[in-house]
Amino acid sequence: MKKGFIFDLDGVIVDTAKYHFLAWKKLANDIGIDFTETQNEQLKGVSRVKSLEKILSWGNKTIPEDEFMELMAKKNNDYLSYIAKMDESEILPDVPKVLNYLKKEDQPISLGSASKNARQILKKVNLISDFNAVVDGNDVSKAKPDPEVFLNAAKLLEITPENCIVFEDSLAGVQAANNANMISIGIGDKDVLKEADYVFSDFTEISIAFLKELIEK
Repeated sequence: MKKGFIFDLDGVIVDTAKYHFLAWKKLANDIGIDFTETQNEQLKGVSRVKSLEKILSWGNKTIPEDEFMELMAKKNNDYLSYIAKMDESEILPDVPKVLNYLKKEDQPISLGSASKNARQILKKVNLISDFNAVVDGNDVSKAKPDPEVFLNAAKLLEITPENCIVFEDSLAGVQAANNANMISIGIGDKDVLKEADYVFSDFTEISIAFLKELIEK
């Protein structure tokens, strides 16, 4: 049996979410807005445009479009300065175990991420060769929970959506997987990700037996 295994990047393979938080927090503080780590959950898996719109709404601010574009570029430059220092030590626990098993079983693997820097990050942590396909923020026009990113990944893997399994750490991502008619596996907080078909706090909780079961379903 061939199944398509699609992984989000931020908070699933590597914890770049902390770098997004630091970069958005710095930008927000620079324009007189503050937000909490709880509010930051709403920025996970969301495009840069939507994230900045949310931050501005939290601070009840409106800005001209040219300034909006400048702020997005500034945030991305700060974020890039963080990820430039990344290496294999940033891979989250047991992600290689899962990827290695799927490769051994000859299961197609894709990335499905809103990040426009996904390819660069995969190269930094030396995982790019583990993926048969990469779909990132440069390849889609609609943000999660729209299923576009995962449907594109399924198409590249040549696997039907109902035979795809998605690993996601954000509610928007889980909803996108469900909207694509794929099996959704939440990585993180059970209360936040309760719409997922399965939820694990991290990959250390995912057994080879469970992966085998997914393949054989």
